[in-house]
Amino acid sequence: MRQRILLGPLLILVLVGLFWLDEFLAETAAPAFLRPLLFGLTEFPRGSVLFPAGVLLGLMATRELAAMLRANGLGVSTRFMSFSCVLGLVASCLVPATTDPIQAVAMVATAAVVVLVGAMLAHSRNKTVEGVLAAACGALLAFVYLGLMFGFFLAIRREYSAWTVLWILLVTKSCDIGAYFTGKSIGRHKLIEWLSPGKTWEGLAGGVVFAAIVGAVGAMILSRAVEPSLQWYHGIFAGVLFALTGQFGDLLASLFKRDAGVKDASKTLPGYGGILDLIDSPLLVGPVAFWWLYFTIGM
Repeated sequence: MRQRILLGPLLILVLVGLFWLDEFLAETAAPAFLRPLLFGLTEFPRGSVLFPAGVLLGLMATRELAAMLRANGLGVSTRFMSFSCVLGLVASCLVPATTDPIQAVAMVATAAVVVLVGAMLAHSRNKTVEGVLAAACGALLAFVYLGLMFGFFLAIRREYSAWTVLWILLVTKSCDIGAYFTGKSIGRHKLIEWLSPGKTWEGLAGGVVFAAIVGAVGAMILSRAVEPSLQWYHGIFAGVLFALTGQFGDLLASLFKRDAGVKDASKTLPGYGGILDLIDSPLLVGPVAFWWLYFTIGM
């Protein structure tokens, strides 16, 4: 608990700093010597900071996921899973906006084919067929789970303010905070004891309520600053939706960890576990938030 209290504010400051820098650069003219690297753009594109940060987090989470799969007896390749994760991020958020929709779908599908075939070829290079299926499944898991799903946040950033993306993350994680303290205080009835013994129905309810409050307050702030179409009641609905989706994402990660026989993905973050333990709830929220924004306030 002490480690969480000490590390939590620092992580929030780093997160806010990254989003501020991304928003600042998106409104800043790029120096002439950098424009060739930006394909001739005169300004830094949206996500200039968040994309490399997402790649770094994705690679760190991939190492943890690969270690869990190996702990379960699967001979997966960390290098190829890392490649698959990055390819998923690129495929989900860097397809040019002018691309024909059919071609855009084909590009993402082609990336998936590259991952599948590449994983099988890479694993069979030692002239063995044993474990090829497991290696292919591991690579596709990294491509979808840590690549495409994480990439939805970068896709949102292409259309919305960085502060909107930050709001989604804060609403999602606020449910974790509310659920933790409510569960510790009044939690009595186990949610899914065989999968996550520490979670309770009372904690889930407290987390959803807290996320709805954070969602409403955040929506009111955003409506005055960057998203005038966003209303406080949108924030309440989003808080409930993101909270429930995030908790499902947390349980999904618990399936991986329980199957591998570990409590935390790693010991990277004292008090929190690993990178995967930190991003497991937002991962599933990404695609849900993308479509919620699309149908609620449009693009």
